[in-house]
Amino acid sequence: MFSGHARLSTEAPGGSGVTRRAILTSALVALVLPVLGSSIPTAQGPDALPSLEPTHGDYVIRDFRFASGETLPEVRVHYRTYGQPRKDASGVVRNAVLILHGTGGSGAQFVGRGFAGELFGPGQPLDASRYYIILPDDIGHGQSSKPSDGRRARFPRYAYHDMVAAEHRLVTEGLGVTHLRLVMGTSMGGMHTWMWGELYPDVMDALMPLASVPSQIAGRNRVWRRLAIDAIRGDPEWKNGDYTSQPRGLRTAAQMLWLVGSNPAIRYRRAPTLAAADKEIDEYVASYVRSNDANDVLYALESSRDYDPAPLLERITAPLVAINSADDLVNPPEIGVLEREIVRVRRGRAVMIPFSDRTAGHGTHTLAAVWKPYLVELLAGTARQ
Repeated sequence: MFSGHARLSTEAPGGSGVTRRAILTSALVALVLPVLGSSIPTAQGPDALPSLEPTHGDYVIRDFRFASGETLPEVRVHYRTYGQPRKDASGVVRNAVLILHGTGGSGAQFVGRGFAGELFGPGQPLDASRYYIILPDDIGHGQSSKPSDGRRARFPRYAYHDMVAAEHRLVTEGLGVTHLRLVMGTSMGGMHTWMWGELYPDVMDALMPLASVPSQIAGRNRVWRRLAIDAIRGDPEWKNGDYTSQPRGLRTAAQMLWLVGSNPAIRYRRAPTLAAADKEIDEYVASYVRSNDANDVLYALESSRDYDPAPLLERITAPLVAINSADDLVNPPEIGVLEREIVRVRRGRAVMIPFSDRTAGHGTHTLAAVWKPYLVELLAGTARQ
């Protein structure tokens, strides 16, 4: 599976091949339900699985130095784990799996039926009785250190390299894991997965980035982020981060997140009239503003400024399967980036999942039932004999 040249697959799991033209056509018709992190059900929500309860913990990194030169005496990295680490005869943990979340999300986005319920149960691809599954909350997210803890806009301007460095220190120093069976992630976590492959090429057996491309944030992906960033920073109510109530610019940011994370076909079926569409976005925005902080959202969106794995793709040595969906507004197949760059990954493969009733645009990354056959194949192809 992983020898020879990298390639792009347009075949649905278990289905027949689909032409590139068909994928491009479907991309014009499709795009997602609310997606980029905060809309994902958490462990406290109705989607939680009581039979699969994670263990929670915090790792505190002392005197953390950010790439900007700023420092904090303590950075807290919250995490969830399933299962137990298992060591081989030489004392090395061999069953650890690192799963990384998207912008504005946290490890909690993976605990529901659509992800944990498809992957972590008995006999499933990442059966928690066999694997040690690590779900961090990145800097600025979830229960890890973030601007809304009190520093507000005086919090260091973290970027992706800071987040990946903290992930690595959690895994190696905090949890004592020096080898990873698999690194995978969704959206921002997918981008971090590409970075892990370049920065720590000998650490993992396999890589699976989902809903991402291995190049600098550009084009429409940069534009929607910039619109949301400017809406917050340019709002007089933001007050340089020292607001007493959430600024109205957060509403605009929420609307942008709703737009890029939505599948027009599905959205139209859910809201086929002007009144229904207004009601749906109003309810989403109200919920988003209640549960998010403007500084946290601003910092999370700005943190992608240093992402650009393209120059170093040849450093990736572990087998890699990149999964995108054709109805993804954030990373649409028309831009051709994944297809162009995957050939530089020696043991890489790219899969473009066609639009269907099972996909949800960018949010397909958390619908494990859609793409888990590729995970099964990747794990089988990288198993130790």
